[in-house]
This record gives sequence, structure tokens and C-alpha cells, in this order.
Amino acid sequence: MKNQSNKTIAVIGLGYVGLPLALLAERKGYKVVGIDTDAKKVELLNKRTTPFAGEQIVKQLKNSSLETTTDFNRIKDASVIIICVPTPVYENHIPNLEPVKNACRNIAKFLQKGQLVILESTVNPGVSENIVIPILEKESGLKAGKNFFVAHCPERINPGDKNWTVENIPRVVGGLEEKDLEMAYKFYSSIISGQIKMMGSIKEAESVKVVENSFRDINIAFVNELAMSFSKLGIDVVNVINGAATKPFAFMAHYPGIGVGGHCIPVDPYYLIDYAKQNGFDHDFLKLARKINNNMPKFTAEKVLNGLNEVKMAMNGTKIAVLGLAYKPNIDDCRESPAFALIKVLEKYRASVVTFDPFVPSRSTAKSLGEALKDASAVVIATCHDQFKNLEPEYLLKNGVKVVVDGRNCLPKEKFIKAGIIYKGIGR
Repeated sequence: MKNQSNKTIAVIGLGYVGLPLALLAERKGYKVVGIDTDAKKVELLNKRTTPFAGEQIVKQLKNSSLETTTDFNRIKDASVIIICVPTPVYENHIPNLEPVKNACRNIAKFLQKGQLVILESTVNPGVSENIVIPILEKESGLKAGKNFFVAHCPERINPGDKNWTVENIPRVVGGLEEKDLEMAYKFYSSIISGQIKMMGSIKEAESVKVVENSFRDINIAFVNELAMSFSKLGIDVVNVINGAATKPFAFMAHYPGIGVGGHCIPVDPYYLIDYAKQNGFDHDFLKLARKINNNMPKFTAEKVLNGLNEVKMAMNGTKIAVLGLAYKPNIDDCRESPAFALIKVLEKYRASVVTFDPFVPSRSTAKSLGEALKDASAVVIATCHDQFKNLEPEYLLKNGVKVVVDGRNCLPKEKFIKAGIIYKGIGR
């Protein structure tokens, strides 16, 4: 390592992954320099204001001496450089590795002998060796494994989860060579209390993240397909899943909904699909899962249409309140949220769509729940925020709501039906 006694690290990318990691490393005794190309974000952080919600992050940042900058020259001071930039996909679902490439180019200009570069961004197998290392070597004139060291530790973070945090979630790490692996393992052991598993190669470490998220995507697709089937069969899929979950082994409960959101599950399978295709294999199963889950916003919109038809109303011109824009409950993270795909479908039906999310006021068209519901004929629960889980049918009826489409199956079905509201869940 550049200097065994050097306790400075640089974190590149200060989003949902990089910022919690930087704050954790600081709490563990490291001097941390956070680097981001977004000048507005850097300015906010230096004023101790978080660019996204999160009770713990807000508290930690206020008590932090974290230095943030747009100047990549600052990596010269670090012994460890951690890349935490986004890895999205293009509209055609092809992986967009430009953020990773740009980060590597910026790092390479100032890369020093002995430094350890760790990629945390989720990538397909081969990216570290075929993209990251060549860029670092070409731009710096240094040799990986000899002059500097490279490892991959795929990020694991669950926004809004108070039990599993960046500090205690188990991790996996892979290195270019044995020394790279040992250095990375030593670093993560100094900040993380969870188990750290050494993988046999960087490719194995890269594969872990896409496999675990593809597993989730496939299982969600399975129950989403069941939901569509059971809607035709008159069977409540949630009750069936809960019944199956009483088996104490060989079953893991997943639940249907309006679609899959977040930066990982709807994105990572495409990284594996694309990489395998480049190497002569076609992932039919993964592609089918993606197709099913991507279809759920359309299925949900059809539920709204059917519900309105039951009360002899057309979708055209009807006010519909979509409640929730974040991809999961009680956070402000809207990345890949299926709510936006749902809104597009409803607007194609020429509905008058109003949106409200208490955690995402900047993207809501209504300023309050009351404003969103006033004179709305139909409501769609797109995110199971606590505020929406506690909605009473009488309150909706008072505002003129006739149809509720529970896109997260989080409302008491019988209670709403008994009150005279047309209730439609996903597979219920």
C-alpha cells in the first residue's frame, strides 16, 4: 500500500452507496476525502446538508468532518481509492459504463504507486480486468498488480433498513492477485463488522452481485406471473404465498406488485444478459423475468381501467391519484421506480393523473395527500409508505374515490370492499 500508516481514503461518487461508506470509514478512524463531479451536491455536503433523505445519514453528516470536493487531485493523498459511481442501463437495456470509465480516467491522472483502487459499483463479470485496469494503466503509465493494486467489493446497501446497514451487511471481495485481495480484505475488515468472504477472483466477486439481484428479479417475476394468473382464477395470491411460507424449508416468500424498482434489481440482470451474449450465451430465463416485471405497470393500469368500468366511468379525463413515487416504502429514492412507467400508461389512456409522495415533494404534482385525493375517482397505491397504509375507506369516499388499486397489496382488502369501494389488488 502507498503507506501502511496512511489512514486517508478517497471515495469517488457520493450517492446512496458512496456517502454512507465515506461516513462509516470516517467513524472508524480514517481521514476521508469524498469526490463527486456534481458541484451542487458537493456544495450541499460541505454545508452538512444531505442530497437525499435518511435519518441516520443526516445525523452522521452533521457530526462529520468529511471533506468533499470535485478535485480529483486529492486522491494523491489517499492509500485507498473506492469507486462508488452509478452503473445504469440505456433505454435499450444495454449497460452504461460511462460513469465508471470517466471515474477511472479522472483517477488515473493522479494515481500513485502503492495505491489500492477498489471498485464498488455493480458491474458485469470482466469489467475490472477489461475496462477498469486498462484505463488506469494507460492513463497513469503504471502497472496493475505491480505499481498499484485493484480489487472489487460489490456494494451492498438497503436504503431505509435500520437493521442491515453498510457497517454490518456481509460482503464479498475479489482481487487481481493475492496481494490485491489481502489489501482489500484488510481495509474492509477495519470498517465492517459483518463477514467478509474472499472470492477466488475479481470475476467471481463481480458475478456475486448480479447473481443475487437476478435471483430476486426471477422470484418476483414468478409471483407477478402468479398474480396475473390468479386474477383470472379468482384466487388471492397473497393468501396463497403466505400459506406456502408456512413451510419451514425450501420456500422463500416474495410478493407481487406494480413492478420492480431501485438501482439494482431492475438493472443488474441486464449486465449479466449482455455479458453472456457477448460470450456466446443467451439468458432466456433472465430476459423473461425482466419482461414480466416490466409489464406490471401496464397490468396495474388495466386494473384501474377495469375498476372504472365497473362504476361505468371512462379513463379518459378522469382524475386518478397515484400515491407514491419512491421505489420502496418510507424513503425518497426514485431510481427505476415503476410508478413512473405506470403514470405513462395511465396518461396514454388520457387519464388526468395527479401524484403525491411525502418523501419526494419535488416530483409530486400535488402538495398534500388531501390535494391529490380531492375529486379523484380512482387511487393507485404505488408505494407502501406508512401514510398510505393507514388510509381509511371513509376518508377516500369523502373525497369521491370510487376505485382503489392497491399496487402493493398493503391495504385491508375486506375493509375497503365492505365500505363500498371497488378494491383491486395485484393478484387479489
